[in-house]
Amino acid sequence: MGNLIWHEYARYVALSATVYTIWASFWGFYFRKYFFDFVNGIIRSPGGVQPAASDSVFVSIIVKAPVVQILSMLLGFGYLMLEYPAPFLKNTAIHRSFPIRIVLLLLQSFFAILYYQGTNGALYSFIAACCYIRAQMLGEIMPEAKDNKGRGGRA
Repeated sequence: MGNLIWHEYARYVALSATVYTIWASFWGFYFRKYFFDFVNGIIRSPGGVQPAASDSVFVSIIVKAPVVQILSMLLGFGYLMLEYPAPFLKNTAIHRSFPIRIVLLLLQSFFAILYYQGTNGALYSFIAACCYIRAQMLGEIMPEAKDNKGRGGRA
């Protein structure tokens, strides 16, 4: 057997999580639901669980206007450009940076957990961020970084 290359595994999980999150945010436009309404919610007989008054900020940015879904979709497309690499990002320091990927995945996880359709994508994004953290701790570098070493500023 061989050693697990953590950043490659994290890349595949992150691509799957990002596509899932983009698709979930698309569905979140049409079926808007604040995921944590059950925490302080009031149970109504014919209406189910209604969010408490303290959750009005989240209800206004998720249910009344889909701000969180739009931010999640934009962040997902931006991360997809970074991970798949867009031609203008290929072989740049931003493309090779693990900390940037970790921060973007944690932001994606934060936005996706707020609405109902994005909970699975948020979990997968968090797992991918943890795998990138493990790759960073083990000192892994991307193959593009090895190829660009010593090229005198053309990396």
